[in-house]
Amino acid sequence: MTIHTANGPVSAVAPVLLAVSRATDIPAFYMPWFMERLRAGYARWVNPFNGQPQYVSFARARLAVFWSKNPAPLLKYLPHIKAHGLTGYLQYTLNNYEDEGWEPGLPPLTERVETFRRLAGRLGPERMVWRFDPLLLAAAHGHAMPAPAVLLDRIAALAKALAGYTTRLVFSFADIAPYRKVEGNLRRSSIAWRDFTQEEMRQTGLAIADICASYGMRAATCGEKADLSAQGVVHNRCTDPELVLQIAGRHPDVLDLLKLNGNEQLLLPGAPRGAGRSYPRDPGQRPDCRCVPCKDIGQYNTCPHGCIYCYANTSAAVARRNFRAHAVAGESILPTLSGNDP
Repeated sequence: MTIHTANGPVSAVAPVLLAVSRATDIPAFYMPWFMERLRAGYARWVNPFNGQPQYVSFARARLAVFWSKNPAPLLKYLPHIKAHGLTGYLQYTLNNYEDEGWEPGLPPLTERVETFRRLAGRLGPERMVWRFDPLLLAAAHGHAMPAPAVLLDRIAALAKALAGYTTRLVFSFADIAPYRKVEGNLRRSSIAWRDFTQEEMRQTGLAIADICASYGMRAATCGEKADLSAQGVVHNRCTDPELVLQIAGRHPDVLDLLKLNGNEQLLLPGAPRGAGRSYPRDPGQRPDCRCVPCKDIGQYNTCPHGCIYCYANTSAAVARRNFRAHAVAGESILPTLSGNDP
C-alpha cells in the first residue's frame, strides 16, 4: 500500500500483528516514540542485515505483542493504545539473576513482580505471559558453576509469587555458540558457562512442568529443538494464533493471516496450543520457532538494559548511545541528527 510521510508518498507493508518488540524493550524505553508512531499511523524499520528501510503502516494492525523486562511505563499508556484501536498481550521476561548481576539495568526483583501483578490486574492473567528466559548455567571465573537446581528454586519462588496472575511460563535453554558477540561479551566479563546436557534438559523440563502445575500454569519452551512433551512441556508460540483469536476476535484480516475460514472452534483453556491445527509460520524467525507472522518495529542495538547474555546488542555501550540519541518524533527508533530517519 502507499502511505504519505513528511517526505512524500512511499510504499509500505500493512501487517495485522505487530511485534513490539523482539529486538529491543519498547515498553521500558520507547513508549513515547511508540505513541507518536501510532498517532502518525506508521513507522520506519531498517533491515539490520542489509540496511534497507521499510515503512510499516498500522492501517490494518489489530493486535500488538509486547516484549519487555520492565514494562512499568506501559501501565499509563494502555488506555491510549486502546483508543487507537489496538489491543494486545505481553511477553514479560521476569528472571532472577540478581545475585549474579547479569541484568544490571533492571529494577529490583520485588518491584518487577509488583509490576507484573499490576499489569495482570489491568490486562488479565491470560494476556500476561511469564518468561524465565534464558536458563543460563554460568559463573564468574573462579566461582563454582551452579547446578540446574539453583535455577529451579528461583523459578519455584517466582511461580509462587505470580500464582493467579498468569497462566503460562515460557523458558528456553541458553544457546551461546550461535551468537559470537554474546560469547565475546561473556569472555570480556570473565564469565564461564556451559550448555545443559540433554538429560539435564529433560529433568529440568519435568521439574518446571511440576512447578507450573502446582500454581495453575502451563509450561512451554521457546524456539527449542528439544521435544519435552513427555515431560509435560509444550512448544510455545510467542505470537500465538489461539491467543490472537481470543483477544482480537474473528476479524477478516486476522482470519486471512491465520489461513482460517472462520468456522473453526477455539481451543478450550488448558488445551495444547494449536493442537490438531496447522498455522502459517513467520519466515523471519529461527527454524524451530512456531510463531505466526508478525512485523517487528524495533531495532537491534537500542536496548540499554545491559543484560550480559543479550544477543540483540553489539555492546551495551552502543545500545546506551543509541538510546540517548533517539528522537521521539523520529520515524524509526534508530537515532538521527535531525529527528527524521536517515
